[in-house]
Amino acid sequence: MTDVLPAGSLDGKVALVTGSSRGIGADTVRYLAEAGADVVINYRNKAPRAEKLAAQLRELGRRALVVGADLTDPASVAEMLDAVKAEYGRLDVLVLNASGGMESGMAEDYALTLNRDAQINVLEAATPLLGEGSRVVFVTSHQAHFIRTTPTMPEYEPVALSKRAGEDALRERIPGLAEKGIGFTVVSGDMIEGTITATLLERANPGAIAERRESAGKLYNVSEFAAEVARAAVDPVPADNTRLVGDVSGFAAE
Repeated sequence: MTDVLPAGSLDGKVALVTGSSRGIGADTVRYLAEAGADVVINYRNKAPRAEKLAAQLRELGRRALVVGADLTDPASVAEMLDAVKAEYGRLDVLVLNASGGMESGMAEDYALTLNRDAQINVLEAATPLLGEGSRVVFVTSHQAHFIRTTPTMPEYEPVALSKRAGEDALRERIPGLAEKGIGFTVVSGDMIEGTITATLLERANPGAIAERRESAGKLYNVSEFAAEVARAAVDPVPADNTRLVGDVSGFAAE
């Protein structure tokens, strides 16, 4: 994992990636650290993975703070940001990566609570630490981003709708963020091979991954997509605040 971002491009910066003990979040936080950032690794219940990743990043000479937090609990989020303030005193990059809703045994409104309400709460709690020139990145999927115009698999529809609701709520904050000099970019990707969501969808709808891969020509894997998320933290903010990753054929624009 090298050369995703220019060496030293994030020297002296501090980056928090939610849900970064594994998967896309873990690779994203690694890329940011490789570019020079001190990082905050957030997890819900994967403390050993988070600590192992932190140890690896410290070997790069980076500071790495590990903070467990339930993002659906405002008090837990407040404690996380208090820890960031105590350790670093600031935040330059906030990647809103954590999401869910297909887990079993959760409340009926869990997807909306996590994918909309929690995203807004994390942003609002973090905003006092974000200064001029800082960046917020929201990670989503084409299946969610285009859900108003392009149907998705029934198993994923509640999650897609909740993530789109979260994206819409975050976009409403763009003018206020811009006034503070904070950039905001949505990174939307096609189905990502190797993610928990793709695995659950495949289990519910066998052949879904192969079908989408054939239609799109290529599906990004976890590390490839994470590289695009990391780049969104340093590249100029697109005019429409949207970075589309992977094929968008079959998805109708609004």
